[in-house]
Amino acid sequence: MKLRYLLCCLALGFGLTAQAGITYSSTSGAIPDGNPTGWSATATVTDPMWSIEDVNVTINMSGGYNGDIYAYLSYGGVLGPLLNRVGKGLDSEPQYSFGFSTSGFGSITLDDQATANGSIHSVASPVSGQSYQPDTYFGGNTLSAFKNMNPNGTWTIFFADMSSGETSQLQGWSLDITAVPEPVN
Repeated sequence: MKLRYLLCCLALGFGLTAQAGITYSSTSGAIPDGNPTGWSATATVTDPMWSIEDVNVTINMSGGYNGDIYAYLSYGGVLGPLLNRVGKGLDSEPQYSFGFSTSGFGSITLDDQATANGSIHSVASPVSGQSYQPDTYFGGNTLSAFKNMNPNGTWTIFFADMSSGETSQLQGWSLDITAVPEPVN
């Protein structure tokens, strides 16, 4: 009876996949005003992970104009847009030529599965602590483009202020990776 129970437990155990979360965060920095060369930072992942299941990015930004900011996450030759001049091009009114003039993003998470609040592109005043879908208004990959990649290596986050007027300050950012651990013999 004990052997049958043990074999049942082992059989069930082999069908399960364990997942692990990895969170990396980085320092802050001023995003040069009206300068497309922007600001970037890197995070190096060196955990025994094998395959990415999900990637989310949390940013905390103050100052500037949200409609001026362009941001992306880059890894392994893949670019995942995060912000693309939010509000720009939504309508024919003059304000949409430049994007939203609101200031700062608080502490928001960009997550492909954040369906409740929709895309950050259409949010004039993001609420701190909330999750939004990354900005793909003008096309491009979503963060799901990183799915099934090996997460080990150098990740780059990039921010640029595409129009002069006010300076944005990145207070901090974090990268949250959910991955399946490497198989162990």
